[in-house]
Amino acid sequence: MRQYTALTIFCPRQDIDISTAQLIDFARKPCAAALLLFACASGAQAAECGTLLNRELPRLQDEKPQNLCQYAGKVVVVVNTASYCGFTSQYKGLESLHARYRDRGLVVLGFPSNDFGGQEPGSNQEIATFCANTFGVKFPMFTKTRVSQSAGAALSPLYAELRQRTGTLPRWNFHKYLIGRDGSTVQSFSSDVEPDDKAFVEGIEKLLVAQ
Repeated sequence: MRQYTALTIFCPRQDIDISTAQLIDFARKPCAAALLLFACASGAQAAECGTLLNRELPRLQDEKPQNLCQYAGKVVVVVNTASYCGFTSQYKGLESLHARYRDRGLVVLGFPSNDFGGQEPGSNQEIATFCANTFGVKFPMFTKTRVSQSAGAALSPLYAELRQRTGTLPRWNFHKYLIGRDGSTVQSFSSDVEPDDKAFVEGIEKLLVAQ
């Protein structure tokens, strides 16, 4: 009887244990090499991404799922937005920040929410049109999200983890979280902190140069 030994395939930050017999059987399947490489790369991406960004959320304009791991290694601003708020003009400053620092590794992620004062009543498509036409928003935005303490069990898992990291949930629209390249460093900024606030911008610049 033929005997097989075990083989370990090494992927970045993970090992896949597979017997030689299983490997031979797998290799006979169409596109086996591509599938194996995809599995390896996917596991490596998840390891690099960390738990905070390792999730899929629907994009605002078409509701197609987007994996936030694509932003791993960047400095990330997470902000809950609304179209009919006294702070809505902050869209302009957020877009300016995104454009100014994008090539250095900054991304702004917007999360419309109707949690505060019913100031985001529209559909996802209506919000997308408003943001594009009124403020020329080009930074990534996602579908309407529950972000406040009042959401209870409906609270977004992303915001639940941001609360765990900072001890703070948004108390109004345009609350900002600043996430470092490591995906672990998280700072919280209240709604009245403008995107061009000196301390906020300095915080971004410090994280951009950090490794």
